[in-house]
Amino acid sequence: MKLFIKNMVCIRCQMVVKAELEKLNIPYTYVEIGEANTVGEISPKQLEQLDIGLKKSGLLLMDDKKSILVEKIKSAIIELVHYTDEQIKVNLSDYLSEKLSYDYTYMANLFSEVKGITIEKFYLVHKIEKVKELIVYDELNLTEIAYKMHYSSVSHLSNQFKKFTGLTPSHFKKLKNKRRTTLEDV
Repeated sequence: MKLFIKNMVCIRCQMVVKAELEKLNIPYTYVEIGEANTVGEISPKQLEQLDIGLKKSGLLLMDDKKSILVEKIKSAIIELVHYTDEQIKVNLSDYLSEKLSYDYTYMANLFSEVKGITIEKFYLVHKIEKVKELIVYDELNLTEIAYKMHYSSVSHLSNQFKKFTGLTPSHFKKLKNKRRTTLEDV
């Protein structure tokens, strides 16, 4: 039985779902971002207990087809931006249509209606959040970050970063450094 889970956006969320399934002795074949597949059917009582357990961690079981599709779109984008280094060979609309087997126009209209934001803007917001994370980690320079995040140039990355955050990447990095206080200064 396939379960669709809202707000499941990271590896820790997967661990929570696995723990809840194991606690209820529900065997599963896989748990991925946004969904889990159990072996066989789940009793209504087990489903209710699972729902209660997941809600404690901010996760929700879904059964509405439109909500499920919106979560699948979100999960596909989150996985693409945060968990793969591979650049897609086609544009985002073709990638999502192929991955989810839906017409992109339908998905885009549904997503905008439900989330109040376009798929493209959601994608860009996540790219900028990933860029922020990489800047804070301070392991890569801006050129390497632009390459890793598949920007055509550092200036393209900088322009988009400023558009979304109001700050240049270098100014953001300086702010990050100002927030930290060394132990000697505490």
